[in-house]
Amino acid sequence: MSKIHLLSPRLANQIAAGEVVERPSSVVKELVENALDAGARKIEVDIENGGVKLIRIRDDGGGIPREDLPLALSRHATSKIETLEDLEAVATLGFRGEALASICSVSRLALTSRPQNQGEAWKVEVEGREMKPEISPAAHTPGTTVEVRDLFYNTPARRKFMRTEKTEFGHIEEIIKRQALGRLSVAFTLRHNQKVVHQLRPAASEEDHIRRIGQLCGANFIESAIPINVSASGLSLTGWVAKPTFSRSQADLQYFFVNGRVIRDKLVAHAVRQAYQDVLYHGRHPAFVLYLELDPATVDVNVHPTKHEVRFREGRMVHDFLFRSLHRALAEVKPQAAAVETLPVVEQERPVMQWPTQDALPLRQQPAASGFSMTGNPPASAVRDQISAYGQLHDKSGLSDMFGAAPEKVLSVVDDAVEAPLGYAIAQLHGVFVLAQNAQGMVLVDMHAAHERIVYERMKRSLHNSGVTTQPMLVPMNLAVSRRESLAVEENAETLRQLGLEITAAGAESIIVRQVPALLRNANVEALVRDVIAELAEHGSTRKVEETMNELLGTMACHGAVRANRQLTIAEMNALLRDMEDTERSGQCNHGRPTWVQLTMSELDKLFLRGR
Repeated sequence: MSKIHLLSPRLANQIAAGEVVERPSSVVKELVENALDAGARKIEVDIENGGVKLIRIRDDGGGIPREDLPLALSRHATSKIETLEDLEAVATLGFRGEALASICSVSRLALTSRPQNQGEAWKVEVEGREMKPEISPAAHTPGTTVEVRDLFYNTPARRKFMRTEKTEFGHIEEIIKRQALGRLSVAFTLRHNQKVVHQLRPAASEEDHIRRIGQLCGANFIESAIPINVSASGLSLTGWVAKPTFSRSQADLQYFFVNGRVIRDKLVAHAVRQAYQDVLYHGRHPAFVLYLELDPATVDVNVHPTKHEVRFREGRMVHDFLFRSLHRALAEVKPQAAAVETLPVVEQERPVMQWPTQDALPLRQQPAASGFSMTGNPPASAVRDQISAYGQLHDKSGLSDMFGAAPEKVLSVVDDAVEAPLGYAIAQLHGVFVLAQNAQGMVLVDMHAAHERIVYERMKRSLHNSGVTTQPMLVPMNLAVSRRESLAVEENAETLRQLGLEITAAGAESIIVRQVPALLRNANVEALVRDVIAELAEHGSTRKVEETMNELLGTMACHGAVRANRQLTIAEMNALLRDMEDTERSGQCNHGRPTWVQLTMSELDKLFLRGR
């Protein structure tokens, strides 16, 4: 082994570059963050050959004074922090002072800058083994331009790991998308090989914000987006989450920002996944764009070289805040009355829709023609007669237990002349779907899936109101665990009791399970307990017991829901629609599948080429 010696500045920076500069997109990320920290309102990014040949980033930010340029490309040089207190409450995107020096060591870099109050611009470059900065006058408007050419030209081994031009540019485009979502008020232009890929104007109003989100995340995301705006205990959460029916096969549309910094954090991912637990189809991923604001002193952003991860001082509080905020927002997603759309005037006369008779008989047994004709809602008297007939069967058939909707609930809607969001039933299709008409057009309901959600939510409310019934184990179970898990049991004893679990530590690496929820007496207790304490040790909270009980309730609800091919009367169908309007999460069944779809009159007109 050779003697100990100091590394040359270039080699030291090249080693550091291995952490910071993984690929061209890493360079783009660092330079765009610098531009944003400089107060830029407009950022232009030019890329050639996927970033290998050229990365040029121009901004209109504060610029760098001439006297500071020699330090700008030096390692551990920054204007963003000075003391330990600054590091403990970082308010900027960049702060390590390594990025420019690392990029210089693996490319040919030139930085040209001019502050607003400086009459001329200056350029700085580094040359030679010692990376000595050279400064020269230049022409430039107020702001800064950084040019990075021939990336990894002097580290051929790194260049071998580069992917195709298309792949590398795809990573760069994703970086710009994240930054544009994080700073909606900043204009961004992205060009690749002289062709404009994105040109995003600054978004000032709420309407502009939504337009940008739509440009970057797609119109379908905006159509399914639920706005979030919640504040509590010094935490603020804003943004948009997609309805469960808009789910993805991959976690590729998930953007989470902490104080403007895009991150990927296990605690955040766990809280979001739990919020969607009850409404998302297995194997699917939610979509969201969320912004969390909190005191910078309560979050450590200095835990990863690329600053992708953070550590929250009050992790449990942040986790619970995120979960409860999103869980409540998703629970409130149910059919809502919408404004009647203005339909285009067409030459053809719309056919008259026939409303069924008031006889509470299966539709196939009703007369072919009814006494009512309409183009909007059915007359109040027609619905009243249907509900009245339904009421006469209510006690005889046990339908009150099945639908739980008293006739007067539906009558009140009619009496108040309020447009029901899901409209009024017209027919039943093949014993599976309920066809209804509302102000916007046609509604199609999967009656089993919809009723399954209604029964499931009732069971959950009943369990919540009555509390968890516990049952002592006939023979206490002794489990070997890690020291960390044993400590989690001791620290969360009260939480475990609230969940119906009585677990005590029997040593540094052993616990005893004495009591479990009665509903789960036939479950795999060992697996359940291990999952619970693992979550407590990792995240400080758990919903594993609740999720397991909910799975059992979901199975019970599936068996208790109205089955396919069951012939429903018009009154029963209307009762189902009204229950859906009153039930949380009624847009999806317990497995995350949609329970109803809407076809507007415009969409129906297009299907039949009306108005052409």
